[in-house]
Amino acid sequence: MNKREDQDGIVPFASKIWLSSPTMHGDEIKYIIEAYESNWMSTVGKNINEVEHLACEKIGCRYAVALSAGTAALHMAVRLAGVKPVDKIFCSDMTFDATVNPVVYEGGVPVFIDTEYDTWNMDPVALEKAFELYPDVKVVVVAHLYGVPGKIDEIKKICDKYGALIIEDAAESLGATYKEKETGNFGDFNCISFNGNKIITGSSGGMLLTNDKEAAERVRKWSTQARENAPWYQHEEKGYNYRMSNVIAGVVRGQFPYLEEHIAQKKTIYERYKEGFKGLPVKMNPFDEENSVPNYWLSCLIIDEEAMCKQVRGENEVAYIPESGKSCPTEILETLAKYNAEGRPIWKPMHMQPIYRMHGFVTREGNGRCKTNAYIAGGTLGKDGKPLDIGMDIFQRGLCLPSDNKMTAEEQDKVIEIIRSCFE
Repeated sequence: MNKREDQDGIVPFASKIWLSSPTMHGDEIKYIIEAYESNWMSTVGKNINEVEHLACEKIGCRYAVALSAGTAALHMAVRLAGVKPVDKIFCSDMTFDATVNPVVYEGGVPVFIDTEYDTWNMDPVALEKAFELYPDVKVVVVAHLYGVPGKIDEIKKICDKYGALIIEDAAESLGATYKEKETGNFGDFNCISFNGNKIITGSSGGMLLTNDKEAAERVRKWSTQARENAPWYQHEEKGYNYRMSNVIAGVVRGQFPYLEEHIAQKKTIYERYKEGFKGLPVKMNPFDEENSVPNYWLSCLIIDEEAMCKQVRGENEVAYIPESGKSCPTEILETLAKYNAEGRPIWKPMHMQPIYRMHGFVTREGNGRCKTNAYIAGGTLGKDGKPLDIGMDIFQRGLCLPSDNKMTAEEQDKVIEIIRSCFE
């Protein structure tokens, strides 16, 4: 984009302002070189051992198994939980599909639990309703969205009542705490991610976290093609090529000491947005200030319903009608892109996805199946006068803001100015 001044007097950014890009510090290359010079380039080596130790030390779990991706960790957790074909599994609805796909890998059938407004995570009231409808379900997959812990105590209480295991998807919430305890500790099997845009990164990679030694040992075996302890390559069960490489582990090892620094930077971004949006009909993504401390991975906003201009989303297309004093996520995202800044829509809920549209979906009133996915703000209302399908409502009115921790205060002020201009 050429440097030019638009009609509103705002000049486009010379360099792109990213949603959340990797932030390197120099230590990473040292450990990569160490792997190279020692010739430990595959799935064993000092870097792997060190990152597993660092994860246990930071998170407070007993065992960590370094894997190729957070998705691989979730798949191993689903296997550990004993999911069998046609088993119904309760899953967070408003999340990335990597939370859900591993259930399907094992033949499980996801049933989606609606979201709540307080944290944008799984609604415990809807979860309780789901168990009333499907009392035989024995596994619940819970994600912490955008680095914000869900209502963990309430969810655990319900799962304990019905004898269900919890798989905790903490891919987005490394470093976040609930009642002073790190996320990644609350499930029977827990997962984190080091994908390129996460709070710390290995470019890829993830971990299975557990306090169960036997479970950890099983995952180490499964993730290296389930090779038996024999003089030759002997295999007695299904295995996977899921182990993290020593090179990727070198990047993660170099990133771990900077986790708290990255969280502090992300918090500053969140608070600057919150201050900068005062007077606008918007709210930042919420969290339980009494019980939890997020890692502020992504700053998001939701537009007040009365301030939404008309917006309709289909499967691959979207239309909106600009209106003075109002805006919508599409208008804001298009405007940010015009000035060379990256935002993105909120995760489209799983029950709205074509691949999962015929699966069960439970709201706090028991039945949230929608008649259409071309959703207009407002939608079907529940008994409390609020939208029946809360995840769909947040998706319709919300968006993720540029949250890169290398963004300067001046650059962020300009992003805020651009967004404010959308409501003029």
